[in-house]
Amino acid sequence: MKDLRNDTNMKTSHLITVSELQEVLAQHPAKVLLCDCRYDLVDPALGQRAYEAGHIPGAIYLNLGKVLSGQSDGTNGRHPLPDPEQLAQDLVALGVNSDTLIVAYDSPGASYAARLWWCARWVGHQNVVVLDGTIDAWTKAGLPLSTETTPAKPTGNFKRGISLTKTVDYADVRAGLGRADRLIIDGRPDDRFEGLNETLDPKAGHIPGSLSRFSKNNLDASFRFKSPEVLKAEFSSLMGARAPEQIVASCGSGVAACHLLLAMELAGLKGAALYGGSWSEWCAQPGAPVETGKASI
Repeated sequence: MKDLRNDTNMKTSHLITVSELQEVLAQHPAKVLLCDCRYDLVDPALGQRAYEAGHIPGAIYLNLGKVLSGQSDGTNGRHPLPDPEQLAQDLVALGVNSDTLIVAYDSPGASYAARLWWCARWVGHQNVVVLDGTIDAWTKAGLPLSTETTPAKPTGNFKRGISLTKTVDYADVRAGLGRADRLIIDGRPDDRFEGLNETLDPKAGHIPGSLSRFSKNNLDASFRFKSPEVLKAEFSSLMGARAPEQIVASCGSGVAACHLLLAMELAGLKGAALYGGSWSEWCAQPGAPVETGKASI
C-alpha cells in the first residue's frame, strides 16, 4: 500500500512539519492516526488534562503508562517496555492499518512522542513520524486547538512485523561493561547523571562507563530537532571510533533514550539499541555497580 510519507515533501522519514501535517490531514484524514503523547513523570494525569484543555484537532490521547509501557514490578524499571504482541493489538484497536501514518506529538521536549515512534517501529510499523517542534509549533503557526474528544476509528488490520529497532536487557548491558566495543549514552539531565539531584529513582548516579547526553540537547531553541549534520557531529564526538551498532541508549526509564535514538536516526547513525529498563531498572538490581560524578572520556 502507498506510504503517505511519499505524498509530502518531508525532509526526513522520521519527522513531519506543521505544514506537512496539515497537508496529509487535508488529503488523507482517514489514513492518519494523530496521537497526543503529552505526559509528566511526576504527575501522570497531566497529559490527559492537557489533552482535554486543548489538542490538535483529530488527535487521540495516548497514555505512556497505559499503552507504551508494561507493568512495573519494582525491579524492571518505572516504564518497562510493553509486551510487543499486546502493543500491536493496542495499535489495531486504535485503528492502525498497515498503511496508517502514525503522527506523534507532545509538549516541548518530544520524549514521549519519540517513545511512540520507537515502539511502533519495534513492532514493525515503519510509517510513523514525530511532529517537529511539538504542539508549540502548531499553536505558534496560529492554528486552532480542539477540546472535543476524537471519535474512535474502526479496528485496524495492522499485524506485528519484523522489528525495526534493537533492544538490550540488564544482563547484556552488565556483560558489556568495560568493553571497548560498547558505549552507553545516557539521556538524563547532567545533574541526575552525576548523582547530584535524583528525585525519581531510589539511587543516584549512572551505569559505569556511560556518557551523558541530555536528550533536550537534540533540539534547538524552538524545540525543533537540530540539523542532521549538527546531530551527527555531536554524537560522533561522544562515539569516537565506535559504530552506531555499538551504542546503547539509556536514561531514567527508557523514554528519553528513545529521543536519543530518534536523533541518531536523523543523523544517519542507524543501529543503536535501547536499554528499556534504563537507570530505574539498573539501580534496582542487587549488586549492580554505580558511578557518580562527571563522565571521563
